[in-house]
Amino acid sequence: MRSLKPRDNRAWFGVLPVVLIVAFSAVIPLMTVVNYSVQDILDFNTRFFVGFEWYRETLNDPRFLSAFVRQVVFSGTILLIEIPLGIAVAKGIPRNSKLTPFILILLALPLLIPWNVVATIWQIFARPDIGLLGVGINALGIPYNYATDPTHAWITIVAMDVWHWTSLVALLAFAGLTAIPRPFYQAAEIDGANRWQIFRLIELPRLRGVLIIAILLRLMDSFMIYTEPFVLTGGGPGNATTFLSQYLTTMAVGQFDLGPAAAFSVIYFLFILLFCWLFYSSVVRNDDS
Repeated sequence: MRSLKPRDNRAWFGVLPVVLIVAFSAVIPLMTVVNYSVQDILDFNTRFFVGFEWYRETLNDPRFLSAFVRQVVFSGTILLIEIPLGIAVAKGIPRNSKLTPFILILLALPLLIPWNVVATIWQIFARPDIGLLGVGINALGIPYNYATDPTHAWITIVAMDVWHWTSLVALLAFAGLTAIPRPFYQAAEIDGANRWQIFRLIELPRLRGVLIIAILLRLMDSFMIYTEPFVLTGGGPGNATTFLSQYLTTMAVGQFDLGPAAAFSVIYFLFILLFCWLFYSSVVRNDDS
């Protein structure tokens, strides 16, 4: 039977400040960018409506398409490395040890370092003349130089991102593992399950929630990467490590093409939103089936 008790909607007033803050910090700037994306801005006082011309130009720009492919390859690569590696690190952390807090603190340290500092550390660390990594690799007979070889630049950026962000996945996975009740493991031991069966049938299903969060965070963040490759390689050698954010910055700041840059930004935003929605929808669909 439906309750006749009147609803108390006063709680919405507590949400109102958050809505206003989000509107001011996200919606209004987004609408401004959308407005610029349909105009040809010659100067601050002269502009003409051009419709979807900048969108068509961006989608047909080979530089945009190549940067987009590099971005997708980079994001896919780091997810394939960081997610399994983070789970492996989390499983290696003792749960009931006096050393556990210190291990967790050490894992969290890379996450506290600003992005530009991380890039500067790796810029020095990987230099082939004075960097410990660069000198060590060259001492093994491998001619390593991330400043001149596109493959070496890619490997260095991927290694830097893995070093910086695998800790986030590990900490999330460790939190998920510690939330699994002990009786599940005891029942598996009685049934004679091995480690792989315990991981596949007990741990992995219960890590689904935290792994979804980890993948979404890393996917969105990797699509917005800018500071690290800009400081480390400047987008080079050539355009080998020029991702979408760097190309957009060059267009908006370096060339002051506000109209095309605004259309680029909207397409960029929609791509990130689409990828996250497709991933989340596929996970939810698998849960319901």
